[in-house]
Amino acid sequence: MHITSRFHHSHIDKHRNLDNLLLTMLLFLLFLILMAVFLVLTAQKAEAQLGSASTNFSTGVGQNAVPPTAVQAAKMPQFASKLAGAARQAQTTQNASRVNHSARAPASYKNAAAARKANGRVSPPDNGLLYENGPINGTTDAWTINYGFVVSDAFTVQQDQSSVTGMTFGAWLFLGDTLQSSEVSITSQENGGTVYFDQVVNFTQSGCVGNQYGYNVCTEAGSFSISNLASGTYWVNLQNAIVDTGDPIYWDENSGVGCNSPGCPSQASENWDGTIPSEAFTILGETTTTTTTCDYDCGPELPCYDSGGNVEVIHDFTGEEGNFPSQLTLDNGSIYGTNRGGAYSLGLVYKLVRKAQQWLFAPLYSFTDQSNGFEPDGVTVGPDHSLYGISNGGLDQNGCGYLGSDYCGLVYKLTPPPSACDEALCSWNETVLYRFTGGSDAWQPSGKVVFDSAGNLYGAAVSGGSYGHGAIYELIPSRGSWSERLIYSFTGSLDGGGPTSLLVGNDGNLYGLAGNVVFQLVPSGGQWQANVLHTFQNSQLDGSEPQSLVQDNTGNLYGISTWYYQYNGSDRTAAVEWELSPSQGQWTFIQVRFVQTDPFWYNDSFSGLAINGGGQTYVAGNTRVYDFCDLYIHCYFYVDGPLGVTYTDVVFDAFGLAANPLGDRLYGVTGDCGEYGAGTIWQLSP
Repeated sequence: MHITSRFHHSHIDKHRNLDNLLLTMLLFLLFLILMAVFLVLTAQKAEAQLGSASTNFSTGVGQNAVPPTAVQAAKMPQFASKLAGAARQAQTTQNASRVNHSARAPASYKNAAAARKANGRVSPPDNGLLYENGPINGTTDAWTINYGFVVSDAFTVQQDQSSVTGMTFGAWLFLGDTLQSSEVSITSQENGGTVYFDQVVNFTQSGCVGNQYGYNVCTEAGSFSISNLASGTYWVNLQNAIVDTGDPIYWDENSGVGCNSPGCPSQASENWDGTIPSEAFTILGETTTTTTTCDYDCGPELPCYDSGGNVEVIHDFTGEEGNFPSQLTLDNGSIYGTNRGGAYSLGLVYKLVRKAQQWLFAPLYSFTDQSNGFEPDGVTVGPDHSLYGISNGGLDQNGCGYLGSDYCGLVYKLTPPPSACDEALCSWNETVLYRFTGGSDAWQPSGKVVFDSAGNLYGAAVSGGSYGHGAIYELIPSRGSWSERLIYSFTGSLDGGGPTSLLVGNDGNLYGLAGNVVFQLVPSGGQWQANVLHTFQNSQLDGSEPQSLVQDNTGNLYGISTWYYQYNGSDRTAAVEWELSPSQGQWTFIQVRFVQTDPFWYNDSFSGLAINGGGQTYVAGNTRVYDFCDLYIHCYFYVDGPLGVTYTDVVFDAFGLAANPLGDRLYGVTGDCGEYGAGTIWQLSP
């Protein structure tokens, strides 16, 4: 019994163990099924919401390889189906517009363009806009600003004590979506640095227009407040944008094309991809305007200019671009000039080109070392459309300068880069045509070089020559090289000395200024004969120290000089514009204008003269006058000529005039003031 009983219980235990095992297996299988369902649902949800910020979009590897841009997302199955209907609707609308011949850019695309047209120049936009980065593009691409992705764009504040009151930007959204809010931050660096503002901002959506990818492209406007921003560059960052559907939201890319503010197009970056094209946005706000007089230095702390009326500052030189601009050259609507800046702070040759309603500044060449030139002084457009000029530099071991411790100077040529250049701004190429050797050779070249009809180049040098009082030199091209010869050396006596200005006359003769003398050089038998046309006596009739020689189409010469005189025991200056007119081999001196603003004013300094194709002349300079406390000096800009006389606080130390052939525009530079205290280029119109 005992054995049987043991067998019976063992059999029952085995059945019970088998039942338990089957139950455990069933439970485990059920767990696996539930887990699989959970993972599928989780993956679908993650796919719909674009994954997390840890996804590697640059390689497409990660939990959810969804591209960061709207165009890439539109090509993916999970988004393409949702966008297809809207894309067809947009295409139908576009086709209808073509049939009706009434296709127009959407209003939301035009807002910034209208503000730009009203403003008319590169400056802070009007009507509460501190910075504008161009119109909404709506058709190129857009960048993700939700699900952990941050897009940053730089913007420029021009004046201290500026206040930001909000922003607008272009957004790409799925049809039916409305942007509710976005986190907005203003920082000193892209997505970082000093934080001036960081809050969730509610946005109002308007002007939505469908594009070819099926997105709605809308203008988003939000308000917030930042006070007392100093002038400089800031970054606006958008992230954590929200719509109630959880769909992706994108910031419209426009690359800054059509932007209208200093500093644009904006620099831009995305927190995962790094540098990206800039976006369409505006920064709203206002600037506290204070009225000040400019002090003697007229530095950036007290800017003494403000474009208005018929005087317009078309470019402010920045610290990076350099200062001390020289005289301008006009050619086919473009403006060329030089200053003391550039990449190596040795000198820069630049160009201004007018595009639509704004002037674009382009650096052409930065001088790289002293042997190849530095501190250039104006350029001339040669017969081959290359740029020619003179500069300091070259040789420094041949007795040039004070105690033989300076460079002798050189003549250079700049040619455009090859058409195959694939960079945004390609440097022009420099060729040194001649390095002056000092001693009896000409050295310390001055002014612009000029060309005769045969392509020979001429210039003036303040020092050197056979008598040590300067010379006129010629460079003759031959088989790819240039040979130099001196065609006249000044004696420092009746013929003057230290020539500073030269031009090729209508008759093929050379004319110039040397000290207190206007001279003429006439070719004769392979030599050049010098004639003195006028010697200045520092009288109220003719003044002294003539400057800025020009010639009209009939052969008359014009210039300006300074009359130094005493008033109530104090030194005063005034300006004389004069004309030398040829008649039967003789030259007659005529005073055209005596420019004296007020004898109580401390100083009238005139260093600019220009002439247009119609023979109309212009004089420019500045005047300074002490106030009653004798503590500050008011700086005034002055132009005398057919465009009228202007006294205003806009600019200081105006010179380097150039007039277009039609005579309806006058251009010049200032050696001081401007937004950055480094000088300006300005335009005067009727």
